[in-house]
Amino acid sequence: MRLVDSHCHLDFFSDEEIATLLDHAEEAKLGEVVTIGTRISKADVQKRITSFARPDLKLWCTVGTHPEYVKDEVFATADEIAASTDHPQVIGIGETGLDYFYGEPSIFIKQQEFFRAHIQAAQKTQLPVCIHAREADDDIARILQEETKNNGSFPFLIHCFTSSLALAQTAIELGGYISISGIATFKKAQELRDIIVQLPIDRLLVETDSPYLAPVPYRGKRNEPAFVAHTAKYVAELVGMSEPDFVDQTTTNFHHLFTKAK
Repeated sequence: MRLVDSHCHLDFFSDEEIATLLDHAEEAKLGEVVTIGTRISKADVQKRITSFARPDLKLWCTVGTHPEYVKDEVFATADEIAASTDHPQVIGIGETGLDYFYGEPSIFIKQQEFFRAHIQAAQKTQLPVCIHAREADDDIARILQEETKNNGSFPFLIHCFTSSLALAQTAIELGGYISISGIATFKKAQELRDIIVQLPIDRLLVETDSPYLAPVPYRGKRNEPAFVAHTAKYVAELVGMSEPDFVDQTTTNFHHLFTKAK
């Protein structure tokens, strides 16, 4: 199997840059890349980017509104979000979630409203929700539990995981997945590494979140999908697997979660 970058932001690059990044991704033996939506109003941008796909490199996308942008974006209902997924390359919903690092309580309430709408769209479509969680573990867990209880289960992952073991366990109990970024390779990320080794291997994915968070040895530089290979190699060693086995496992996990990616 070929490696997957399950979360990046190709819309942050020019078309010319994307072509070069995809060359690098093929050289790094990636087979699939997912470009993640951050504004529902720009869903068409994500869909257009998937047209850059190549015979040996599939491009997928998601649609949704990142919590950082809820103050700017018009609220989209669950039905509206679900309707925007009616495209063959749209395989997920989001990036959504909660980010309490910046902002005021009024914005946090608005983030929760958007988050619930995205979850309800996932319940309608059974496409996975990509969840951003930053300094909001308790509310993320509460909303996941409440929406599951009220309207049924739905597929999801917590991306670029840096949260608590408690949130990871709650997510896994609800059927969710955890995506590991280059942060795991950072010198000061021992607490995160201590959590990763406690997680079930069949619930792990890897990602870049590029252009941010480049892994060692590229930390501080602009990240790109090819660099997910460094994260995969590092985490494989961390959890005691061979790199090929880890690639096979995380790619299998990706397809178990993103069932539309065929």
